[in-house]
Amino acid sequence: MLIFDADDTLWENNVVFERVIDEFLEWMTPPGHDRSGVRAVLDGIEAANAVTLGYGSKVFLHSLGECVARLRGRAATAEESARISGWAAAFDGGTVELMPGVAETLAELARRHDLLLLTKGDTEEQQRKVAASGLAGHFRDVHIVAEKNTATYEELIRAYDLVPASAWMIGNSPKSDILPARSAGLNAVFIPHEHTWVLEHSELDPADKKVLRLSAFGELLRHF
Repeated sequence: MLIFDADDTLWENNVVFERVIDEFLEWMTPPGHDRSGVRAVLDGIEAANAVTLGYGSKVFLHSLGECVARLRGRAATAEESARISGWAAAFDGGTVELMPGVAETLAELARRHDLLLLTKGDTEEQQRKVAASGLAGHFRDVHIVAEKNTATYEELIRAYDLVPASAWMIGNSPKSDILPARSAGLNAVFIPHEHTWVLEHSELDPADKKVLRLSAFGELLRHF
């Protein structure tokens, strides 16, 4: 069984958020000041909101509004709120940009193995991206969860009666894809992405022989 992450593993995702953040920082950083201070405030707000509100563009836009209020020392004005709402259009597209090699690699892997898709975030938003990707037919099932932690992977093992030693989690996030999967006893494939969300960063054990590190999605065909 091969279990795949979606965002920034199968298709581009965080780069869209980073483009909006870049515009937000340009707007909110006073002239002559370092943007890193504003970014640190936003990162802290996003980290807190991820715990209580979850993930996705709606939570992200809420975090931007909260960041404006924190930095301004008052609630966002109607004009400021409208500017933030305008960024919602960046996430409303009916298409996704697949990572290089994904379509043909999944088609070949699906002929050899059972595949699952495991993604976290807003259910409607993630369903829309899965549909737009055209990849759903390669997967035995698609799972959209609120969080990816050890319990999530343990539940997947029970639901499919998996033998952890012969199952692999494949993704770009050390925090959500690799570490909790390994904690549950699964093998893992780490395919780093240069735009992985900062809150998904974490250190991996370089001595862990159950983590296969690849530089591109298409390299999976050499191993599976």
